[in-house]
Formats: sequence, structure tokens, C-alpha cells
Amino acid sequence: MDIDEDDEDDIVITKRKRTSNGTAAGSKRAKKVKEEPKSARVPKTPKTPKSAAVSKAPKTPKTPKTPKTPKAAKTPSDKVKEETPKEETPDDMGYKWWEAEENDGEQKWETLDHNGVIFPPEYEPLPLHVKLFYNGKPVNLPKEAEEVAGFFGAMLETEHAKNPVFQANFFADFLQVLKECGGCGVEIKEFSKCDFTKMYAHFELLREEKKNMTKDEKKRLKAEKEAFEEPYKTCLLNGRKELVGNFRIEPPGLFRGRGAHPKTGKLKRRVPPESVTLNLGQGAKIPDPPPGHQWGEIRHDNTVTWLAMWKENIADSFKYVRFAASSSIKGQSDFKKFETARNLRNHIEEIRKDYTKLLKSDIMQNRQMATATYLIDIFALRAGGEKGDDEADTVGCCSLRYEHITLKPPNKVIFDFLGKDSIRFYQEVEVDHQVFKNLRIFKKDPKQPGDDLFDRITPSLLNRQFQNYMKGLTAKVFRTYNASKTMQDQIDLIPNEGTVAEKVVKFNAANRTVAILCNHQRTVSRTHNTSVQKINDKLKELIWNKIRLKKMILELEPKLKKKDPKYFNELDDLSKEDEAHIHKIIIERQKEQAFKKLQRDNEKLKAEKMPLLSEDSIKEKLEKIDELKEEYALELKTGKPEIKKSTTVEKLKQQIETIANRISTTTFQLKDKEDNSEVSLGTSKMNYIDPRLTVMFSKKFDVPIEKLFTKTLREKFKWAIESTDADWRF
Repeated sequence: MDIDEDDEDDIVITKRKRTSNGTAAGSKRAKKVKEEPKSARVPKTPKTPKSAAVSKAPKTPKTPKTPKTPKAAKTPSDKVKEETPKEETPDDMGYKWWEAEENDGEQKWETLDHNGVIFPPEYEPLPLHVKLFYNGKPVNLPKEAEEVAGFFGAMLETEHAKNPVFQANFFADFLQVLKECGGCGVEIKEFSKCDFTKMYAHFELLREEKKNMTKDEKKRLKAEKEAFEEPYKTCLLNGRKELVGNFRIEPPGLFRGRGAHPKTGKLKRRVPPESVTLNLGQGAKIPDPPPGHQWGEIRHDNTVTWLAMWKENIADSFKYVRFAASSSIKGQSDFKKFETARNLRNHIEEIRKDYTKLLKSDIMQNRQMATATYLIDIFALRAGGEKGDDEADTVGCCSLRYEHITLKPPNKVIFDFLGKDSIRFYQEVEVDHQVFKNLRIFKKDPKQPGDDLFDRITPSLLNRQFQNYMKGLTAKVFRTYNASKTMQDQIDLIPNEGTVAEKVVKFNAANRTVAILCNHQRTVSRTHNTSVQKINDKLKELIWNKIRLKKMILELEPKLKKKDPKYFNELDDLSKEDEAHIHKIIIERQKEQAFKKLQRDNEKLKAEKMPLLSEDSIKEKLEKIDELKEEYALELKTGKPEIKKSTTVEKLKQQIETIANRISTTTFQLKDKEDNSEVSLGTSKMNYIDPRLTVMFSKKFDVPIEKLFTKTLREKFKWAIESTDADWRF
């Protein structure tokens, strides 16, 4: 890259990096060093500001301490209201932990009782006529191998099953299970000779049967399922009933993964009770394991907040059963997370001042530390970490490689890499001039594609440095802080005017700004175009209705067109083809509704063991629909809608006003849907934006909280809803 050097100390660092520390210059990820060697220091560099080395703790300004326990907000200035917690009964699910004094030490609970976990049902063998075919012949598989083959058979027509990596991983694990079972009498060697179509047809039939179940049958099965699961849904925490999160052991199946995951298609094995560890209070009754089994271990660890755990075989990591999102334990965890991020506002200026100085440090490690902190702070990059060869090649700031950035003078940088969940991060941004120069140095020869840009630092080293500024500060806290700060700034720009629908769209636009900052993307759903088309059809139908009503007004009082021409200027906005399409939609919808009502009525009669209705029972309804169809055909031909005798101009104008409001709301819904088709608003709203900002917006802008938070989020963030006023600020 032919760029003129204009900073003496940069030249010296580059030279010394090549000569004095040969191991670091072109090192791969495995060669990262914990501490900068003395040989990388540049003596007598007058242009470098005198600043503390990275390892030295910066002075922290005296600021109000974050309350140790969450409490209800009293004023916008964060004063808290102290109340004596009310006595709770074991069945009281309305415990307001944010108003109570809680122990903030290492101990998380005093007593804990629960009923264990639910295991997936045992495998039921397929009917004898449903087989895997190999090389054109049916194969009698052992039960365990048949189950694994069935996992693939059920997915046969999905995109996953067509993925060569998915196929290869599945087939390798299938053969392993087959070997463990002693084989099947047929030597299965080639995936291409396996025919799963009979299995697929069987599972499709089961899906169709389930889909065609009556409403009462579905209701009965749901009631039975809920009754069975009821004892596992709650636990007793310190004598209070709390909801449990996912109390089900994950069923066996084929791992899908996100993005281009190298383990996609591998078998998630069945978890036996012997692999499960339960965590309970001392003296609590130990739940009975399934018959013929025993628990792997029973613990009484009150310093953790999980109820059960087991190890899964895909990533060889632990899975946990925890408290539900709406529980006091999870609520306090969320509160502390957002308060930690909020507390960063008291230190952010000092941090920025320090890393700005260290961008020109004569120690390469310090430069890398400062540059990484800048990228994490300004562009909300994740810190990143080491990945094994069998994991998806996703990176963060510290694991960026040579090929992940492109430099465009004077100060533009193109980032292009796979982030978390294999979501592509592609942004062209302008950076600080010194940051650009540093990145150019980090890419200099002998570095090449595959080499780390930040070869002197690691995420753990970076996070340890952050602790010098503020307890609990990590790279993730920067993301939460910047997401919430951005949301606060965006809300400040929104005028408090317009309808609720308009305000919701503006709120979502602010949320979208945060989602883009955090790179919360999503693939456009397969149903997106259909959904947009339905909204467009609904919009056109509303416009048609509005025009139709105005035509009726002119039928009653033709002179009004001259008196108020603007009011009638949209009469020709729809073409004959548009009108005919709308008529067709209305007629088809009414017929569909008639048949659905007949089906519902018959389901009720069937449950009551009464004679069922025939299609003749809706004959009158269908005749009226046919009459409406003829009326529309005549209206399309003459351009004059039929008017009822009781119709008045005043009534028509009232109807037009109602429809105009619905058109406005639907237009905003359509814009919102199209704008957010590739952005995931939920991730930032749930995990990164302080929920008190959403509640503040709701109360300040008179928008029902139901329009901003789903029922699940309202339960999760109940503490924010009940403790935040319209003047709260992040």
C-alpha cells in the first residue's frame, strides 16, 4: 500500500516490530503474547504524549455509586425509595424484588425446592412398512439407528438436508450409532445410496394428521400437556414461588447451527438421567428420577442460580435449567447488567481520553489495546475470542485478521467478516486519523491473509484493563452502554406528536438505529413478501372503500364536487383492474369465512354427539355472497355503487374519516414491516437497550406499553415498567 508516512514514531515502531520482535510481526493467532517485550519500546520519541501505560490503573472520578440492590425509582435523579418488603406467601408471584432489600453477596438463595426436569418421550419404532432403503432395498435398522435415520427423513425437503456438510456430518454419526448397535446386516457405505423418502412420507402424514385435528382434540391434548408440566413450571425460592425457565431436557435430533456452522447435521444424543445434575437446597426433597434410572449428581450450591445441568455432545458444553426471565433472580441480573452499563457514563470520558492518548503510544501493545477499545466503543464490535478448527469461523475485534479490513485513504475502513451466529458484518466507516494509521501499521509486511491484526492482545487482557476503570466493565458492557445511549439520543429527537401508530413507527426507527449499530441482522423471512402483499391488498381495499363512499356522497349531492374539489380528487386513483382484484378478494374471503364457520359449528356438534350440518345449511349465506358479486360487477361497469335508503352524507363522511385513520395506521405498518425486514429489533430491545427507556417512551409519549413490549417482555421487564416514570433518563 503506497501511503506517505507522516508520523515519525509510526515508522520507528514498524521497523522495530520487524527487527526486534520477529515472532510477533507475522504471527498467527496461537502466537499472541501477554506482555509487550522491552524490544518493542521506542526510546526518545518526542511526539508521543506522556500517558500512563496500559497496566497502570487510571484515576477514577468520584461519582455516585450504583445502588447494590435494585429499588423503585423515586425521581429522575435516581434516588430510590426504601420500603419494608411485604411478607410473601409461597403462592405469591407478585414479589417486587426491586422494592426490597436483597442480599448482594455471593450467596444467591437460602432455600430452593423444585421438581426436577422433564425428559423427552422414549422413541417409538416406525411402522413395519416404513423403512430406510439402501441401494433400492429395505433395511431393518436397530431401534437406535432407526431413530437417527428418522431425524434426517423428517427433514428431507428442508434446506438443511440439502447441505453437503449437513449430510456428511449426519451420515458419519448415523454410521457410528449403527456400529454401536451391532450393525443391521447390510453394509451401508455411501450416503447417495440411502433413500429416506418412505420415512419422509410417513412423517408428512403424521404432520398432516396433526394439522387436521379438531379444535377440541387440540385443546384436550394441550390441557393434558399443561397438567403434566404444571409441577415443573415453578419452584420455591426462599419460600416464594418463582417461575422456572426451560425445565425440559433437550430432545435428541440433528444439530442445525446458524450460518455456515461446521458441525451442522451432527447428532444431538439423548440425555439420560445419569448425565443430569440437580441443584437443590439442603433438606429439600430430591425428585424421583425416571423408573430404572438415577440422577448423575445432587448438589446444594447456593452460590449459583441454576436448577439442573447436563453436558451436551455437540460443543461439549453444559446446558442449564434456570429461572424464568420474569423471575426475581433473572430480573435482578438484568437490572445489574443495565445499571453497570449506565454507570459507564461516569467513566466513559476518561476512558476515551486515555485511549486517544495511547493511540500514539511507543509500545505496540498499548497501541493495539487503544485501537481495539476505540473500535469496541465507537462501532460496538464484540471483543471476539479464539475459535477451534471445528467451530464456525466467526470473529470479533481482537480476532480480526488481515483480510477482514480494507483501508481506503485518507481514513475509511471497510470491515467484512462473520460475526456472532455467522452473521456477516459489512460496514464502510470513517475512523479517527490515528486509528487509520494504526490499522495500516497492523497490516504491514510481513503480515498477510490469515495473520491477526491485533497480535499483542486478547479479549481477557482487554477486559482486565477495563476493570481498572470500573468494576464489572467488559467489552459487552460497552455494547450495552452504546446501544442504550444511542436509543436515548434517538428518543430525544422524536417530537411528541402524531397518532400512536406514528409514534410506534418512530420508536421502531430509533430501535432500528441501535440494531444496525449492533449488527443485529436477520434473513428476510420466506413469508415476508406474502405478508407485505396482504398488507398492500388491505390498504388498497381501504382506499377502494374510501373512494366508494365518496362516490356515494356525489350520488346524493353532486354539487359537492365543485364546492370541495380537493375532497374528491382521489376518485380515479384506482384502476378498473385494481377494483376487480379487490372485489375478488372480498368475495373469496367471505366464502372462506362461511365454510370456516360451518367447520367450527360441526366441531361443536361432533363433541356434543349431534348430527352434523351439511353445506346446504350455508346455502343462503352463499347466495347472498353471489348477489354481492353481481352487485360489484354492475358497479365496476357503471362506476356507481348501490346506495341504501337510510344512507346520509353525514354518515358517509363519518365512515370516510374512520377509514382514513385505518389507512394511515396500515400505511405506517407497511413502512415499518418493509424497513425492518432485514433488521432484528427484538435482540437489541431484549438484551441491549435498557428496558426503562422503552417504558419512559411509553409514559412520556402516551403509547400503550403493549405496543412496544410483547407479553413475554412485559413479564420479563415488570421491574422496569413499575419503577420508571416519564422523566427517566439513561
